[in-house]
Amino acid sequence: MKFGILSTAGIGVKSVIPAVQASEHTAAAIASRDEARASAVADELGIPTAYGSYEALLADDSLDAVYIPLPNGLHADWARAAADRGLHVLCEKPLTASADETAALFDYCEDAGVTLMEAFMYRFHPRTERAAELVASELGEVVSVTSHFSFRLPDGAEDIRIDPDLAGGSVMDVGCYAVSAARLFLGTPDRVYATTTDTRDCGVDTRMSGVLEYDSGATARVESSFDTPETQYYRVQTTDGWLEATPAFNVGSTASAELTYATDGRVVTETFDPTDSYRREVEAFARAVETGETPRVDREESVAVMRTIDAIYESADTGRAVELN
Repeated sequence: MKFGILSTAGIGVKSVIPAVQASEHTAAAIASRDEARASAVADELGIPTAYGSYEALLADDSLDAVYIPLPNGLHADWARAAADRGLHVLCEKPLTASADETAALFDYCEDAGVTLMEAFMYRFHPRTERAAELVASELGEVVSVTSHFSFRLPDGAEDIRIDPDLAGGSVMDVGCYAVSAARLFLGTPDRVYATTTDTRDCGVDTRMSGVLEYDSGATARVESSFDTPETQYYRVQTTDGWLEATPAFNVGSTASAELTYATDGRVVTETFDPTDSYRREVEAFARAVETGETPRVDREESVAVMRTIDAIYESADTGRAVELN
């Protein structure tokens, strides 16, 4: 499969393009609004073709798919533009700024006959797969989940992640991982209560703390922040034990990963060899395109995560719990 890369964003340059190139697929073209920048990155990474506009890349009939690492607020427009050209779409999280927009984007891509997948790379790490298997089949009933992702954004930074016009905010950038993990282990909550804080007077949240409640009595605590040192973990508490992973989401491709769990008084730590989650994500996406199978991160999951994020923002705005059922 030949991929076109829409923008020279860091996550693409540092992680996804190398992952594509390490697979049996090809990063065939890259585009930037600055043609010199696109050419420089293409030369650096050995990408055959560089374009000075996104429109020019989408008009390249040799491509099969695009990877979109643009700012959040631009995802939907360029995903639709790619679908109009018959290109399959692997798009960074979050797909859009709301659940309704996410559902509409899936409708649009389905009507165009192309595959759309949200790029939650941690879902493809073998440790995440093992954690989901343990919670589903070997541990007892889930009582609670705690999930946290934070890092310190430099003071005074001019960054797309704190731009309200580009759907910035800690929830949209890293909190979505915490919400995704809670849903992985507990499903979609029945109600949400959350608070957010804008510590930088930038027009978006820079801290979030939320409680997800389930009619079963289970709860999840989700947190995100741009104001504290990098911390990322999830912990699942069950009736007969617990499970936890740290760092939970962004594990480097050269780093091993550990998963620790306890059941009936027995504590086990499993170690996973270094693996490239981005490569596994790319390969899973390409396989879904080639076989017609539903991607692991599918419409149901993407819409459900955004429904929860919508509720987090509504609760923070109103000061009340928000029902999702």
